[in-house]
Amino acid sequence: MNIILASKSLQRKIILEKLNLKFSIIEPNINERITNKDHENPKEYCSNLAFTKANKISLLHPNSYVIGADTIIYFKNRIIGKPKSKKDATEYLKSFNRNIHHVYTAVCIINKSEAINKSLIDKTIVTFNNINNQDIDFYINNHNSLNKAGGYGIQDWSSVFIKKIDGCYYNVVGFPLPKFYLIFKKLIKK
Repeated sequence: MNIILASKSLQRKIILEKLNLKFSIIEPNINERITNKDHENPKEYCSNLAFTKANKISLLHPNSYVIGADTIIYFKNRIIGKPKSKKDATEYLKSFNRNIHHVYTAVCIINKSEAINKSLIDKTIVTFNNINNQDIDFYINNHNSLNKAGGYGIQDWSSVFIKKIDGCYYNVVGFPLPKFYLIFKKLIKK
């Protein structure tokens, strides 16, 4: 069985490796930069991006199981993706201060030759601590905040910003492993 992760995310690679699956990685190279999309449905938005990533690679590899994923933050009726600049990342983190936001990750699995097109979505509620500007500045200047939805990664130093989560930790990192495993296991047993 040939499995391809259609992603450039190191975190997704690390998470998927936990299943001891042999897979290759092909970056889909699509434009996924978004900021402040007002009033769009967050589930539909990230599901469409996950499908676009998986579908682009599956057209080139129709006999493979291609996995695409996308993570966004939904905060005050706005979709927040990866920041375009350190200034954007700083503004995002300041706005999350003492607030709750929702992290959505969609995953799409496509195998064209077997007519498989299966999607899932997970949501985790994240509550931020009261964080100060010095900690935000330290994080922005010493860690890569530009390649993470909302400008932070729960798996790195910014974990100190998190008061609590309600839902799957791996979903916040960018790949809801438990939910994916249950669905993928059923697909490959067919």
